[in-house]
Amino acid sequence: QDHVCSLPKVPFRGAPCSDAAGRQVPYATIMKQVNSSLSGVLWDEVQKAPFYEYKDSVGQFHQVWFDDPHSISLKAAYVKSRGLRGIGMWNGNSLDYSREAAAEQQTQAMWQALRP
Repeated sequence: QDHVCSLPKVPFRGAPCSDAAGRQVPYATIMKQVNSSLSGVLWDEVQKAPFYEYKDSVGQFHQVWFDDPHSISLKAAYVKSRGLRGIGMWNGNSLDYSREAAAEQQTQAMWQALRP
């Protein structure tokens, strides 16, 4: 209910929390899964990022954090307003490059968000 999800401390190259404690999910999967999630899209004002929660087929709860065009555009605007030299996103090849109309629109919106 409080949307707090604790990650196990998995040592990985000296970092207390890392991708060793979770896994990367392709953006296409996120866009399909969020609509059937328990929570729908939630927003964290501190991180300026969306996330959602779902229960898998064995009843375990999961929390998925991601960037979308809105969160990317906020971060890009921050970079521009501070006169910083650039911005990138992790991991552009996780976007959906299929020829489906919705996928093309989502992918184009993500790349456009990088240009404030």
